Amino acid sequence: MTQLHTVKQGQGPLVVLSHALGCDLTMWDGVAAALQERYTVLRYDQRGHGQTPATEGAYSMDDLADDAAELIRAQGVGPVHFVGLSMGGMTAQALAARHPELVRSIVIANSAASYDAAARAMWQARIDTVRLNGVPPIADGALQRWFTPEFRADQVNGGAERVAKLRTVLEATPALPYAAACAAVAGIALDEGNARIACPTLVIAGSRDEATPPAMSQAIADRIPGAQLASLDAAHLSAVEQPEAFAQLLEGFWAGLR
Repeated sequence: MTQLHTVKQGQGPLVVLSHALGCDLTMWDGVAAALQERYTVLRYDQRGHGQTPATEGAYSMDDLADDAAELIRAQGVGPVHFVGLSMGGMTAQALAARHPELVRSIVIANSAASYDAAARAMWQARIDTVRLNGVPPIADGALQRWFTPEFRADQVNGGAERVAKLRTVLEATPALPYAAACAAVAGIALDEGNARIACPTLVIAGSRDEATPPAMSQAIADRIPGAQLASLDAAHLSAVEQPEAFAQLLEGFWAGLR
């Protein structure tokens, strides 16, 4: 069992937040702050990220879903609202298909369900670079995909500061655990499981997301029965760039379930 590092805050129904590749639970600072008055917010570091130790060898998205399932069971409060972005959104898809009894609803933001051969080759190139030279050489490219240019340059409202903090998190991620996570992401094949997802589902796209373009969110929503699709004016890390708007989408979605 992977001992996941967690932070819990707030009061009300339990919401679990799962972060993107190369990030940690601090990615959710703005969203957690917006939700904590009405929800109990549980964030965690995925294996090999933040303060959660890495595991030996390769693993799959199913393993990350099982990590999340163990965490949810340990809370002892029944099914939860599970929210994941990018790699976290892939975790959400696998979790809902593998452990349907644990999720009251899922939110899949800025994510994908599968990759074609060209995309997998791109992932392999990134894995090779990181194994050879570490994570810092790929940081500039990652940050350009994660955020819009104006957010990266924003000195007034704190955008540039948030970008700098997440760059530090990314560059501190050890090479081998990062490469293992890349391999788990590159290997996703979630379409078949998505057709079986029975819980209420919200898919969030970033209209300016070049890492997982809106068409990928549309494909996920088309595959999951009854899924809703929404969009934010943001790049890949929409929950960091637009935390209040992201939280409003979540609360509106959950209000409709009552």
